[in-house]
Amino acid sequence: MDLFLLKKIISALIMPLTMIIILLFLGILFYKKHPKFSFRCICTATLLLFFTAFPPFSDWVMAPIEKQYSSFKNSSKPIDYIIILGCSHTNDKTLPNTSRLKACSLQRLVEAIRIYRLHPEAIIITSGGGFGQKTSNAQAVKQAAISLGIPANKIITESLPKDTQEEAELISPRVIGTRVVLITNADHMPRAIKYFQQNGVNPIAAPAGHWVKNDGYAYSWHYYIPNSHKIEQTTTAWYESIGLLWQWLKTFF
Repeated sequence: MDLFLLKKIISALIMPLTMIIILLFLGILFYKKHPKFSFRCICTATLLLFFTAFPPFSDWVMAPIEKQYSSFKNSSKPIDYIIILGCSHTNDKTLPNTSRLKACSLQRLVEAIRIYRLHPEAIIITSGGGFGQKTSNAQAVKQAAISLGIPANKIITESLPKDTQEEAELISPRVIGTRVVLITNADHMPRAIKYFQQNGVNPIAAPAGHWVKNDGYAYSWHYYIPNSHKIEQTTTAWYESIGLLWQWLKTFF
């Protein structure tokens, strides 16, 4: 089996929602034969679901990951490259180019365009493979960028990388020794920065798509009601934490 696919399958199995479903299934399966075991599975699944969806807990686990890097401010020095790491999209031709990008890719593109307006001297590098789509994420983001007014000759695509490590390995030789802005989601930034540093590049972080925002919502009673949005946030924090742990462990081999 392809190592990339195996890694995705394993990571999916240890995500909170998957574990909740497995625990509930075991609770139902062993309800008659092993009622104590069944009860423990159901109680564990209930607690896991509550904390995963509970906004204060979700923000508590996500905030330390996102706050490691501040938002990009206008640089007094020229910027050579703006790198947009790959995320996700669809090839639905009935949609405009911008609507084909899923939230993470669109968030990164918007931040890239904001920075490009501040530094029009920069070249934009879009990255990311097809992930099962006919068009690579790099190409999809480029098409959306062009439709939003970025000149095509100012965009380079890297369509081969399947993950962040490959992106860093393929893009770094092109940008070593230059001033580089790296754009990815705030939760993903710590891992992305480390991969580029391992390949000899020290990029300027430009995090996008923050989950945790200081908008006064934490002082409302709504903040303490579990919701599905926070399940996704907690899952993302869990995924990135495992990714950082795996990245650290690989330094010993």
